[in-house]
Amino acid sequence: MGMTARQRAFLEQFWDLYREVKAPLHYSAVAKKLKISNISAYDMLRLLKKQGMVASKYLLPKKHRGPGRSTIVFYPTQRAAALLSPTLPDEREWEEVREKILQTLRKGKGEYDQMLDELLSRIPQRKSPMLYTTEMITAIVLQMCQVREEASTRVLKHVRKLIATGEFGLSALAGLPLGLTLVEGANRKFTDKLLSYVEGYQEYLTKLSAESKQALSDFFLEAVKAVEGEKE
Repeated sequence: MGMTARQRAFLEQFWDLYREVKAPLHYSAVAKKLKISNISAYDMLRLLKKQGMVASKYLLPKKHRGPGRSTIVFYPTQRAAALLSPTLPDEREWEEVREKILQTLRKGKGEYDQMLDELLSRIPQRKSPMLYTTEMITAIVLQMCQVREEASTRVLKHVRKLIATGEFGLSALAGLPLGLTLVEGANRKFTDKLLSYVEGYQEYLTKLSAESKQALSDFFLEAVKAVEGEKE
């Protein structure tokens, strides 16, 4: 039996709360945060437990010795993580990744080859659509930096205009790795890897909200400024 929209919404809220506190939760804490009754929260958690989305355990009070009253707490299972992680990118983690990328880009071209190599090794392991697409965009920008300066400047200029169109521009980026195979100076090994990730990039784009896509567009423009040495 599949999950209802109400069950899915509750699970997503519970998942966010669990990641916020980083510990199993008592149903009363869930009820308070979600502004519902204790009974409603407990019943929903028990239902999700039957579906394999939530697990529970009993805890004794801290500093308690000997027999005593235990408290039941709930936490999401790996099944829930597999269901929700692809559609719920961790904003805090994304901000950290974004800032680290921009800092490295601002250091200059001496860092780019190693950075590109690391990105191309890590991208296939990314399960978050936001992180996958962010690192793909970074890899594409770095690959463009490897070609002749005149060609790179021309390509970046056109891509900036594409990005201004929103979602269409992000989708159009997927075609750049193929175009770069025809440009003198492009590293074929890196370009071939990028091409193999394009399908995943396009698929993950469809999973992102309009807000996330706008954040990606803004990130691309920041990345381009960084490699061009522009001041913010």
